[in-house]
Amino acid sequence: MSAKIISGTEVAKAIREELTAEVAELKAKHNVVPGLVTILVGEDPASQSYVAAKNKTAHALGIHSEQVTLPADTSETDLLALVDKFNKDPKINGILVQLPLPKHINETKVLYAIDPEKDVDGFHPVNVGKMVLGEQCYLPCTPHGILELLKRSGVKTSGAEVVVIGRSNIVGKPIANLMLQKREAGDATITLCHTRTRDLAAHTRRADIIIAAVGVPKMVTADMVKDGVVVIDVGVNRIGMSESGKAILAGDVDFDAVKEKASFITPVPGGVGPMTITMLMKNTVQAAKQAAGLI
Repeated sequence: MSAKIISGTEVAKAIREELTAEVAELKAKHNVVPGLVTILVGEDPASQSYVAAKNKTAHALGIHSEQVTLPADTSETDLLALVDKFNKDPKINGILVQLPLPKHINETKVLYAIDPEKDVDGFHPVNVGKMVLGEQCYLPCTPHGILELLKRSGVKTSGAEVVVIGRSNIVGKPIANLMLQKREAGDATITLCHTRTRDLAAHTRRADIIIAAVGVPKMVTADMVKDGVVVIDVGVNRIGMSESGKAILAGDVDFDAVKEKASFITPVPGGVGPMTITMLMKNTVQAAKQAAGLI
C-alpha cells in the first residue's frame, strides 16, 4: 500500500478559483472590493518572499493589495501609528504585520493593536478566544488550511484519534482545539504531544490522524505509525543545499517510509504550505463581507 498524496497545491488552486468568483460577485453586485495591507519592517529575505507571494496572490484574486516596507530601525511608536491608520481606513479589510519584527519592537503589542475585525491572521486574543468558544471569527490560516485539506480529501474525523505533535500558538494549539469542536473536520479525540512527551511513539501508533508541526526533520518514522494512518506534515525544515544552490527541504515526517503505511499523506513542499496564503485570502474576503454587512 502506498498513500494517496494530498496536494495542497491542487486544493489551494480550487479554493482560489472559488475566491476569484466570489470577489468578482462582490464587486459586481455590491461594489465591495476586499482590501489587504501587508506591513514589512526590515529586509529579512524570507519575510520579503512571503510578503511578495501574499501580494501576488491577492492581485490574482482581484483583492486590493497594498504593501508598506519600513526600515529596520523604525520605532515601535511609528509602527503602532501606522497600524492605527489602517485600522481606520475603510478601503482596508485585513491588516497583516509580517513576523518576525526587529528585536526593539514588542510583537505582542503590535499584534494586539490590530483591530480584531481586520485581524485576518487570526492572532488577536479576541479572535483566539472566539475560536476556542467555537464562535464566528477569523481562523488562523495554517490550521484553517489543514481543516480544508482533510475535508476536501474526504478524511473522516468524527470520533477519530488525532495526535497533534507541536504546541505552538500558530499551529499546534489551534488545530487541536478546532478538531475537538463539533464541526466539519472536527468531533475528534485529541492528544497533544510535543518535544517533551516521554513516549511519543506510544501515542502516534494509536493515531488515526497525525498532524506533525514540531520543526524537527523526519521525527515521525514508519515504526511510529499504524497502517492506514492519515498524516498531515506541517514541518518545513531546511536540511541542506542542492548543487544548484536550492534549499533541500524535509518535513517532520519521514515521507518516503511513512507513505508506504499511510492511507493519506501531505508532501513537503506542496502540502500544507500553499494553503496558508490561500486561507489568508479567504479571511480577507470574509472581513470585507462583514464590513459591508453581508454576513
